Amino acid sequence: MAEGFIVTASRNRPSGRFDTAPAGRSETVSPRDFEHTMTSPRESAPAPNSVPAPGDDTRADGSARVVYLALAGNIAIAVAKFVAYLFSGSSAMFTEAVHSLVDSADQILLLIGRARGRRPSDDAHPFGYGMETYFWSLVVAVMVLLMGGGVSMYQGIRQVRMPEPIASPLLSYGVLAIAAIFEGTSLGAGVREYRRIVRGRSVPLWNFILLSKDPSLYATLLEDSAALVGIAIAALGVTAASLFHLAWADGAASIAIGFLLTGVAVVLANESRSLIAGESVTGPVMTRLRQLLQGDSRVEVVTQIATLHLGPGAILVALTLRFRPETTMDEVRDAIRDLTGAMRGADSRIAYVYVRPSPD
Repeated sequence: MAEGFIVTASRNRPSGRFDTAPAGRSETVSPRDFEHTMTSPRESAPAPNSVPAPGDDTRADGSARVVYLALAGNIAIAVAKFVAYLFSGSSAMFTEAVHSLVDSADQILLLIGRARGRRPSDDAHPFGYGMETYFWSLVVAVMVLLMGGGVSMYQGIRQVRMPEPIASPLLSYGVLAIAAIFEGTSLGAGVREYRRIVRGRSVPLWNFILLSKDPSLYATLLEDSAALVGIAIAALGVTAASLFHLAWADGAASIAIGFLLTGVAVVLANESRSLIAGESVTGPVMTRLRQLLQGDSRVEVVTQIATLHLGPGAILVALTLRFRPETTMDEVRDAIRDLTGAMRGADSRIAYVYVRPSPD
């Protein structure tokens, strides 16, 4: 029975090459026939015909374009909002300016994390630096909480306690309208990328955000959505303070925006925590992997499929398999090669495949 093997496959190897030792002859596999050899992979071209599952987005340039577009828009919006605040004195406008400034800094951090996460593997990090992307998304969550939510609430409380009239409400409305156009454009780009990834499948946007492994995309979607809600809240505050002479409403709007940003920060922090702790692939991807393994006539029992996201674009798969008793060593090697190719064909992010024998 073919039980005594540990074979590793990695995407730096040419197709059909696996690390096995010793090679042995074409005979029934015994526990001493294979021993583990570990390799450090490099980047390679994606497998053909790969199909991402809902929430398991590919490591494409689409999410980077979304971040760059959001960054350009937020910088322009932040400048306009600060100018409007200086002329109007609106607390909600100041809060929105801080909101856009924080979003700009967040997008810069996401791009830094993306660049650092793409560094090639080395002796100190044999699986690469992909998970560093998740650390920088946690830093983004902390910034949204402290600089966004904290500053907004403080400014709002101060305005409620010592309300000041809004000098130029029309200017505030104009800047908010321009900001809504910029934010809507950025959100539209993010939604198009989300639709490209799910490819017509019925995956609600909120579920996609919770399942996605790419902070560049889900963080931008969250922040742009929150920005549009924040613009609406600020407009309500300016309207209540200027038209209905409710001076406290401007400060109340700032507090509401602060709570909104705090909620976004909590979601981002929780997602980053889960990804840093180590997440497996989503259910649809796991189902496809199991179907591929169980559909191979050389595999008798699929004991375990353990997966781990090593970053937005790399997945480690550890298999515990039992091959049929009559399986020879050459057939085991062929099965490992075929199964690895099929799994990478189903999801091009699969970078490492480890196989070990199933216990009796």
